[in-house]
Amino acid sequence: NSDLDFVFSFFFFFFFFLGSIYEPLKSINLPKPEGESLWDKLDHYYRIVKSTLLLHQSPTTGLFPTKTYGDNRKAKVHDSLYCAACAWALALAYRRIDDDKGRTHELEHSAIKCMRGILYCYMRQADKVQQFKQDPKPSACLHSVFSAHTGDEVFSHKEYGHLQINAVSLFLLYLVEMISSGLQIIYNTDEVSFIQNLVFCVERAYRVPDFGVWERGSKYNNGSPELHSSSVGLAKAALEAINGFNLFGKQGCSWSVIFVDFDAHNRNRQTLCSLLPRESRSHNTDAALLPCLSYPAFALDDEVLFNQTLDKIIRKLKGKYGFKRFLRDGYRTALEDKTRRYYKPAEIKLFDGIECEFPLFFIFMIIDGVFRGNPAQVKEYQDLLDPLLQHTSEGCPVVPKYYYVPADFVDLEKKNPGSQKRFPSNSGRDGKFFLWGQAVYIIAKLLADKLVSPKDMDPVGRYVSPQDQRNVSMRFSNQGPLENDLVVHVALIAESQRLQVFLNTYGIQTQTPQQVEPIQIWAQKELVKAYFHLGVNDKLGLSGRPDRPIGCLGTSKIYRILGKTVVCYSIIFDLSDFYMSQDVMMLIDDIKNALQFIKQYWKMHGRPLFVVLIREDNIRGSRFNPILDMLAAFRKGIVGGVKVHVDRVQTLISGAVVEQLDFLRITDTEEAPVFKSLEELDLPKHSKVKRQSSTPNASELEQQPDVNINDWKNKSTYEILQKLNDCNCLASQALLSGVLLKREGPNFITKEGTVAEHIERIYRRAGSKKLWSVVRFAASLLGKLVDSLAPSITNVLVQGKQVTLGAFGQEEEVISNPLSPAVIKNIIYEKCHLQDEREAVVQQELVIHIGWIISNSPELFSGMLKIRIGWIIHAMKYELKIRAGDMPAKDLYQMSPSEVKQLLLDILQPQQQGRSWLNRRHRDGSLNRTPAGFYDRVWQILERTPNGLIVAGKFFSQAKT
Repeated sequence: NSDLDFVFSFFFFFFFFLGSIYEPLKSINLPKPEGESLWDKLDHYYRIVKSTLLLHQSPTTGLFPTKTYGDNRKAKVHDSLYCAACAWALALAYRRIDDDKGRTHELEHSAIKCMRGILYCYMRQADKVQQFKQDPKPSACLHSVFSAHTGDEVFSHKEYGHLQINAVSLFLLYLVEMISSGLQIIYNTDEVSFIQNLVFCVERAYRVPDFGVWERGSKYNNGSPELHSSSVGLAKAALEAINGFNLFGKQGCSWSVIFVDFDAHNRNRQTLCSLLPRESRSHNTDAALLPCLSYPAFALDDEVLFNQTLDKIIRKLKGKYGFKRFLRDGYRTALEDKTRRYYKPAEIKLFDGIECEFPLFFIFMIIDGVFRGNPAQVKEYQDLLDPLLQHTSEGCPVVPKYYYVPADFVDLEKKNPGSQKRFPSNSGRDGKFFLWGQAVYIIAKLLADKLVSPKDMDPVGRYVSPQDQRNVSMRFSNQGPLENDLVVHVALIAESQRLQVFLNTYGIQTQTPQQVEPIQIWAQKELVKAYFHLGVNDKLGLSGRPDRPIGCLGTSKIYRILGKTVVCYSIIFDLSDFYMSQDVMMLIDDIKNALQFIKQYWKMHGRPLFVVLIREDNIRGSRFNPILDMLAAFRKGIVGGVKVHVDRVQTLISGAVVEQLDFLRITDTEEAPVFKSLEELDLPKHSKVKRQSSTPNASELEQQPDVNINDWKNKSTYEILQKLNDCNCLASQALLSGVLLKREGPNFITKEGTVAEHIERIYRRAGSKKLWSVVRFAASLLGKLVDSLAPSITNVLVQGKQVTLGAFGQEEEVISNPLSPAVIKNIIYEKCHLQDEREAVVQQELVIHIGWIISNSPELFSGMLKIRIGWIIHAMKYELKIRAGDMPAKDLYQMSPSEVKQLLLDILQPQQQGRSWLNRRHRDGSLNRTPAGFYDRVWQILERTPNGLIVAGKFFSQAKT
């Protein structure tokens, strides 16, 4: 009994005086005396920063290790950036003291050393930056973890989720903030060109799935990356901050300025707004969104969406001990198997209700309260945070990384959520610190104690609402507030004097390229050529800006290039290789959409200048009247609901935005690049414009071949060549050329050159005659690819949908993450060529149309989680059959692209009055459309069926939910 009494007495003493076995020892934090001087207050924080942060900074690279114990120290870029920001914040506070005993210098240069350490690590991987620009894949990305002491790589891309757009974006953002405060971080033009190339990488964040802040990608932790709102938001914020920024600060010159593709930035903005309030496809919400919505990124301009997203985070993730990272997060829970990198399928259900809670996010809410001027929020989260802090033996506060439910109490917690006490991680024990938490805590305390102001911490003014923002110094391309009532300036350019005279007879005033001189008119591809010289650095092996088209926001600016003043026309006026541009109704649609897009997203001081290029081909045949109606609308000042002002280029240029492309510096020894401006067609001024050179509507008979393809597949090449030479029917020529192409290859010589060249001529002639079936067949044989295919698929994905490509009734390819155009092309031509060659190009048409429709009218796709392009074509064919009644149905492939688009819009309409239930079910089934609340009801059924559900022989496991 005496032994039992001793044991009982020991445990009573341990629990009563020392606390739980799960908790670190606490030290009494002595209260600070009232009426402290500014020096004393700052000295208090200086001692904390020195002992908990700077003590661990690498003396060689300046990086901060993730684990502050042991010898094999690794540094995460993300965590090191917050540590640098903490040192910088305290330095800003010390600037208020005249005699700071060298502390301002020490702290500033601790931050600079860390930022330059990250830059050093990044620049050693310049080859990866070059690869990533061309093909953004995980194996080509910059690493996010380095050796803290040497800056070497420590994990391969197969061992670690390095692809983290958020880390690179945060680096760029803090780089701008710190330089704006007066720090000198970038030293030479090699570093400037490298930063410019980082911007090229970040610009594509809207279509690059990454592993996110938590380095796990999908919520299911199976190694698959996803498009994350937090990454896209940080990229958007970084691009806004660095646009037109001078990396040399106030000592800078024109060639130390960073350029941002405004259209790429805008796609990131659109993608962010489409993804929110979700974090990703698998994450309903995530605490990683807090640094994106508020400090340091302030990425969202939409106040309603901001509140909706923040409310969702608080409602779903807030707990007594902090915020969960996301629902069913197994990180450091008692049930997580730490020997495995990835989880098993459905394993995350084990972690439901026992997710670790992170006090770190209480700190972010304190900072958010300070920036938004909400003292009640600051006090609320300070009161929640204070009991959670641990303390070192010296009395320094320590932020635990997380609070967890011990294994002994997991079952009780699951039965009664919130009933069990959680215990802190071992932060604070044996010199172990969670440096990210420590850094953000110091920043929050400095802000809450008013030792630094929001303006100090955000000198570029990202926290200021867009309506109240002012120009920031050191910027060449200033952004301004969005204008709701924007007037778009329009210049009408005729490609010849003959066309100008002809249009003048209808009261349409235009200019020719010669009349605009000395101002030059360029195609956007010439501007792309100029941007090739941006960021080039032979020493680092960096080639400059990738070959990416300039969007209609970029072409609405004026450019100064090598002493020339240049205006650009949009990509929609390019002589495209894809046949959709040959449909004048599509061109008119594109012009209206471009104007609406500019009106909605123009965010620069100055008016956009939209150049409308009118070609003689646009007014031939039946194309003339629609074009004339549109030009008349320009004259009236309203086009597609957008206010426009038409005038001469020389008049409009004064109110436009001018971009100086000073990076094109040509020395005496260098040869100046050659750019081709739009040249006026040299035609007799008073000769007649031929308006009737194209057929108004090609008959179905013209689109039908006069040969049977099955009869010719087995005939000799000589016989096919003979028939090809004698044949006048374009449809037959296309079929015969297709047989030769498959048999002999594209370089086989015919009477009219190679097979490929012959098919190209058929393609052009059929386009001018509007033989759409022949055009599509020839386009497919040539492997044509429409512009903007990848962004259109991304538009669908960010709405929470999937896309499948493949013919109806055949194997389909499911696309869940954005892909490059080359990969998409391979999928389309592999999956859609099996039954009908024309299917491959029609599916491209539909992807373009659907990408536009879902961005503007997402409600048309409600109830459709998977957009199956082959099945949508089946639904369109079925609709044509219903409309025809007893007559033969119209051939979808013979319809013009604009008619195909209208048919698509018709079948997507949810209202189907006058249709039989059979027709409705057939259409909804083909569209993969479900009734409202369908998936919620399936979820409810599965919740009540532990053994799963069988529907039409298909087994649905409860675990899969």
